[in-house]
Amino acid sequence: MYLLDLGEKKAPGKKNGVPSFEELVVNYQDKVYNLSYQLTGNHADAQDLAQDVFVRAYQGLDKFRNEADPGTWLHRITVNLYLNLRRKITRHPVVSLDAPLSTAEGEVTREVAAAGGDPVDLVEEMELKGFVRSALNQLPPEYRTALVLRELQGYSYEEIASILGCSLGTVKSRLNRARQAMKEKVLRQMAEEKPPATRAAPR
Repeated sequence: MYLLDLGEKKAPGKKNGVPSFEELVVNYQDKVYNLSYQLTGNHADAQDLAQDVFVRAYQGLDKFRNEADPGTWLHRITVNLYLNLRRKITRHPVVSLDAPLSTAEGEVTREVAAAGGDPVDLVEEMELKGFVRSALNQLPPEYRTALVLRELQGYSYEEIASILGCSLGTVKSRLNRARQAMKEKVLRQMAEEKPPATRAAPR
């Protein structure tokens, strides 16, 4: 990602320990882009989202209080912009997961084949990662966001609740449902990709 062109308007400078806009871009542009990509699932939308994040950060930097970590503040902006965007998009409906689901534990993303020298193992690992990415892309935005923040960004439940502006119970509920849905979707994809068993030819 590249630095934003702000035209002739001067970016807010550093004051009272608050980082300047240029420092935010240099220090956090990769982290913002990575989260944007994990949420959107493609590079073009991720770049657009990341750019919008820094535009919003530029506009609100004078109100930023140094009480929060700048990276967390930028991630909160990223999540809010992403969720608002998804709510506006009606031409790509998503499957609702509001119905009660089992809260069985288990994290599919951690159960991938170990990378080794066997080409077959490597292909199987790549296929599983593809299944996981596809399943993640199919989750409703609220569940996908919670899962990305927890499993890919490493935020605690409390931090996720703060970023999303919801209760701790809501975070745990979304994560449980997202994990269960991910597991079901990955297993379904693997079953569909599995070649049918060959029957022995009659003698």
